Amino acid sequence: MKLIDQYIKEIEKDITKSQLKIKTEEVGVISEIKDGVALLIGLDNVSYGELIEFESGVKGYVIDMNEDSIGVIILGDYLGLKSGEQAKALGQTLSVPVSERILGRVIDPLGNPQDNLSKIKADKFYPLEKIAPGVVYRRSVNTPVQTGIKAIDALIPIGRGQRELIIGDRGTGKTTIAIDTIINQKSENMVCIYCGIGQKNSKMASVVETLRKQKALDYTVVVNASASDPASLQYLAPYSATAIAEYFMDKGKDVLVVYDDLTKHAWAYRQISLILRRPAGREAFPGDIFYLHSRLLERACRLDVKYGGGSITALPIIETLEGDLSSYIPTNVISITDGQLFLETDLFNAGIRPAINVGLSVSRVGSTAQTKAMKKVAGKLKLDLAQYREMAAFSQFESELDEETRKFLNRGARLTQILIQKKNQPFSLAHEVAAIWAANNGYLDGVSISHIEEFGNRLTSYLDTRGKAWVKSVNKSKLLSEDDEKSLEKIVKDNVEVSS
Repeated sequence: MKLIDQYIKEIEKDITKSQLKIKTEEVGVISEIKDGVALLIGLDNVSYGELIEFESGVKGYVIDMNEDSIGVIILGDYLGLKSGEQAKALGQTLSVPVSERILGRVIDPLGNPQDNLSKIKADKFYPLEKIAPGVVYRRSVNTPVQTGIKAIDALIPIGRGQRELIIGDRGTGKTTIAIDTIINQKSENMVCIYCGIGQKNSKMASVVETLRKQKALDYTVVVNASASDPASLQYLAPYSATAIAEYFMDKGKDVLVVYDDLTKHAWAYRQISLILRRPAGREAFPGDIFYLHSRLLERACRLDVKYGGGSITALPIIETLEGDLSSYIPTNVISITDGQLFLETDLFNAGIRPAINVGLSVSRVGSTAQTKAMKKVAGKLKLDLAQYREMAAFSQFESELDEETRKFLNRGARLTQILIQKKNQPFSLAHEVAAIWAANNGYLDGVSISHIEEFGNRLTSYLDTRGKAWVKSVNKSKLLSEDDEKSLEKIVKDNVEVSS
């Protein structure tokens, strides 16, 4: 009997060991396949943003959920997929690989290299979609992002953690402002991310080459979803760039993200939405087009010190048509951001570059994001320039002007001229302060308009050679003391005499 009991126990043990482990999978079938988008049935328990894998190995991303089907955008070649093919849910949200090694690289929105270099080794994976930090985690914006562009740093200052829109017609220098800002971060200890959405490959190659020449690629990541890429990748690109920015922000670093441009991003989303048969609203955009950009730009913020103290500064770019600021996407993004730089075609053609319209441009952070030195010299500058532009327009119809008006117009013309700047030549804070101080204090009133550029060049080279100590002092302290002003007065007078 004992032997039989023992034998039965051993058989039971074997049966327990050999029991099959059952693995459950959420499986569906492709019912329709269209331009980069698939409709699937049978996946009842998937969530928005979850990854799907097809039999062929191609992955997809859940973007639409209906009662009887789900919409998936294909992350790869969709031409090999066919109706009836099986797909399984992976139980993961779409994430991008991140690490310090990503700096200096050109990648697609999924983290794959586009610069013919090795694959990026990931330290972590950051989700593309993430809820923005709440008010409790944030602190006020009061530290400037030095763009190196006199007109911006003096008139429409940008702070770390701000969202400043760059808006204007095609060919008015929007990308140039963004690239110059990136170039100027060399000594500002900022990580930069340039996100190209729906741009020509030739333009992207030119941007990367400019950054490489200026040695700015070392602290920059380029995320590229070009015009030849599917709409799905163009849609994901800015979220991917923000996820990379959040990785560096969580490490306590300041990050600058340029989205070039969100007009094409909205077009890509409209294309996907129309394929998914979502109801079309104004200008054929879907109803949630505002949420598309608000959930993206809300992630730009400045964290409180106890939460790491990092920041993301966003510079979204929007292209207008014939300067129309009241069309759908421009009005949406203007209402989301903390101000805008409006670039005007007429000013650009008149040679005033950057072609910033001072009247229509605004920074809702204002002078709190300026250094004390810049505040001192640029206090009344914006108001004076806006009045000058208005008065200059009216003065064309006046034959005789009183002395006070003539002086004001004379000063305004010189202020406008001193703010003109060549591309890819950003200025340090000290150089900006010196040039604006000279114009503001009337030292250029006697210099002819045609010689203003020559004066600016002469002042810059003088400061770079004999005024190095003064430049170093102002750049370090961010102040303009009385002694600094006396030294600057002597420097300016010497250079004005030569230029007159």
